[in-house]
Amino acid sequence: MLEPDQWKTIYRLVGWLDRENGRSQEEISLRLLKLAEEVGEVSQAWIGATGQNPRKGITHSRSDVCDELVDVIVTAAVALVSIADGNPDDMVAEKLAKIEARSQAAT
Repeated sequence: MLEPDQWKTIYRLVGWLDRENGRSQEEISLRLLKLAEEVGEVSQAWIGATGQNPRKGITHSRSDVCDELVDVIVTAAVALVSIADGNPDDMVAEKLAKIEARSQAAT
């Protein structure tokens, strides 16, 4: 999913968070909860991009939604590295392979 240099950046971000906030159970919980916040921002941007709220109208673009989706990916990668016992890249590849196999079996 991510290139090796991108994983290095994720590891640097985890290191920065560890230095600033530690790696207590509470800190790990907050890193996981951060995902919910980011997903909420995706939802907000999509609602704004579709103009679903007539009071506000169009407030976001598809580009804004994409930007928020990338935040979700980065936040998930940080959370994964923070709790993974193995290689996160291998975990992502293994999960993608399982999902792909399920999708091919369904066709």
